[in-house]
Amino acid sequence: MNDVLAPERESEVEQIVRSACAEGAKLDIVGGGAHAGLGRPRAGERSLSIAGLKGIVFYAPAEMTLCAKAGTTIDEVEAAVSEQGQILPFEPMSPRALWGAPAEPTLGGMVATNLSGPRRITAGAARDNVLGLRLVNGLGQALKCGGRVMKNVTGLDLTKLNCGAHGTLGVVTEATIKLAPRPEAETTLVMPGLDDTRAIEAMTRALGSPFGVSGAAWLQSGMGGDVARTLLRIEGFPESVNDRARRLVALLAEYAPTGKLEGEESAGLWRSVRDAEFVAEPRERAIWRVSVAPSQAAAFVARLGATALARCYDWGGGLVWVATDATEAAAANLRRALSPARGHATLMRASEALRAQAPVFEPPSDLELRLARGVKASFDPGGVLNFGRMYAGV
Repeated sequence: MNDVLAPERESEVEQIVRSACAEGAKLDIVGGGAHAGLGRPRAGERSLSIAGLKGIVFYAPAEMTLCAKAGTTIDEVEAAVSEQGQILPFEPMSPRALWGAPAEPTLGGMVATNLSGPRRITAGAARDNVLGLRLVNGLGQALKCGGRVMKNVTGLDLTKLNCGAHGTLGVVTEATIKLAPRPEAETTLVMPGLDDTRAIEAMTRALGSPFGVSGAAWLQSGMGGDVARTLLRIEGFPESVNDRARRLVALLAEYAPTGKLEGEESAGLWRSVRDAEFVAEPRERAIWRVSVAPSQAAAFVARLGATALARCYDWGGGLVWVATDATEAAAANLRRALSPARGHATLMRASEALRAQAPVFEPPSDLELRLARGVKASFDPGGVLNFGRMYAGV
């Protein structure tokens, strides 16, 4: 087991990284440990935990902007903004169901993984709502990028570049986030019995309508019900929600009879969709998160055949959660089936042995790999930070 370094200030992070750089040591960047099962196996001699960098730096409810240190938990942030009737609009995923980790997800982990929930189709991803970052690069230098407002930028957007970089470019120490008003009401329309193809047709029609659908998902039979369910969420002011729901039911009348869920029953169902709870068991299965054009999703699943032990869709079919056997053969089959669809697959849960052998993230082309190495060298020339976490040798 490697040493765990736990700084409480950004200056201490700088010193730790400088020392590792001078000694040629590798650092594994961790927060609370909630995402420890994601990515290629850790290989650093030391772990650098940012869990001690805690606290909200500023919160401006009128500007719907919050800045907090990277070790602040998502629960703390959501509790603070909830008091002012606000939310994190992109619904950051909680990894507890997938990995069973008791640790609380942190703001730094949210930025590093860029995992976004069902509202991504309307609110954008986490990276679209991160206004600015403070981070320490692989030379131990503190950098600041972005600010408190959304701006058009020219050149390289360092904030977006570090969102989803899994700590390979810098140690995030602070993040400024754009918030949104909490919807006063929500209704989920439930259409039972549709197969993959018809469900995606219905979701596509709903999302293309003027009725403001903020969530569109499909669960196969056995996932909380005896038959497959297509879910469509509408949020906003109560009168508006009721009117839009009524009109959407009429628009989709040809697909299936429609039921409704409201309040906490609706909210709880979407949390389960967000956190991939419906594919999390049995725990010995490998879990994949596949991003693909909705028009290609059903055909991709059909090509998978028996390799797909369970599946469900989010983002109107643009995100497919798939459970497979935890084998290299199943991983190869999934990537082969995905190739014609030109999508991207991430191995979200598997043993260290499988994550060392099978590509965890979408294998880059030669050009993409050269670009990745160039960007890595500009931020972390010594390969100190999460070396090889995303791709071997990078």
